[in-house]
Amino acid sequence: MSELEEMKSALAALQHRVGALEDVNAIRKLHYAYGYYMDFCQYDEVVQLFAKDGEAVFLSGVYKGHEGVARLYKTWFQNYFTKGEPGPKYGFLLDHFQMQDIVTVADDRKTAKARFRALLLGGNHESRDYHPEGLPDQFYEAGLYENDYVREDGVWKIKRLDYVVQWQAEYEKGWAHTIAHLQPAEKTYPQNPIGPDELLPEQRQTWPYRQDMPLHFAHPVVGAKMK
Repeated sequence: MSELEEMKSALAALQHRVGALEDVNAIRKLHYAYGYYMDFCQYDEVVQLFAKDGEAVFLSGVYKGHEGVARLYKTWFQNYFTKGEPGPKYGFLLDHFQMQDIVTVADDRKTAKARFRALLLGGNHESRDYHPEGLPDQFYEAGLYENDYVREDGVWKIKRLDYVVQWQAEYEKGWAHTIAHLQPAEKTYPQNPIGPDELLPEQRQTWPYRQDMPLHFAHPVVGAKMK
């Protein structure tokens, strides 16, 4: 290989590495934006973050395509939390802290995977005139995401958002005395108007049960994936 060819090869490799770093930042921004939209119940914006054939996994159910994703975020969440209106709403808290991300971009830079951690603080101020039935007025929630992303028309979008609740705690009781108010889905749509399109093969129980999520990435030192 000539010196010129070596320089071209090195430049191409450098461009690929820089592009992959830009992809990581774009995916991180995408997921952080998801968290901010969730904070203020802006569910139209949430749905637009998904690819055309994207899907969301929540409480052992899979919501498929924009129709299914909208059923989760708009038909269920928006109607339940804010009576069908976009937020923010007086006296309603549902802050999502997104953190601890590990993003892995495929070599062809067309797809990617990422793991994030979420910590939620939620509830209602005592002066709010609407309190969603079954929702504690003060609670914490923690969860993990193992997500897939796809570059669609040159823009990174969510291909599959897989969120697993790790624990919930009412403020007054703490996690030692709380049974999660969120329980796994049992019926699909349309039998359940807000239900998923399908159920996962194995049900994921919620707190005090713990649910592991396989890591998409290899061990950074030994190189093997955890089983």
